[in-house]
Amino acid sequence: MYGPPVDLSFKNITNLADTWTEEPSRGLRPTKKSTEMKYESRSLRFSNNIITDLHGLQMTVSHFLVEPSWLAWLDLSFNKISHIDQVLCELQELRVLYLHGNSILVLSEVDPLGVLPHLHTITLHGNVIETNKRYRNHVIAALPGLKTMDFSAVTRQERELAKIWRHSNDQSRGRKETLQ
Repeated sequence: MYGPPVDLSFKNITNLADTWTEEPSRGLRPTKKSTEMKYESRSLRFSNNIITDLHGLQMTVSHFLVEPSWLAWLDLSFNKISHIDQVLCELQELRVLYLHGNSILVLSEVDPLGVLPHLHTITLHGNVIETNKRYRNHVIAALPGLKTMDFSAVTRQERELAKIWRHSNDQSRGRKETLQ
């Protein structure tokens, strides 16, 4: 029913408002447009640009897609994003999110994405958070519906270990707060 991704990769885009004047790249399969000149797609690619924040994401999605609320796949890889904006949590149909190769520093940035009911695939490798020894456990615990992380399957054992890890971290945090 819905066609290939609307591809705005490699356009030297610094902010999402700049995309409105861009013509998406042509792929192997043509993207179909509606009578309103919006694309019949559930996927957007903004990879390999210079985007630093997601200000204007909702308006940009609405500008390009016939059904913006159906956005299921979003590629923001290889940009300069350092903060996972709350606006991503409004994309209730999001299933796949590529954020690899950015500048995300704080592991807890991932936590709010736990509200996305259908998110099953995420990439975060190539960000500073990847160097944290708790990285994979933290992300799997924060996003319990994950099936794939960094192009690698999330196993049942990893999910169980992440649950145990999260539970023990919550308990130790509670003890620290009691002592203070």
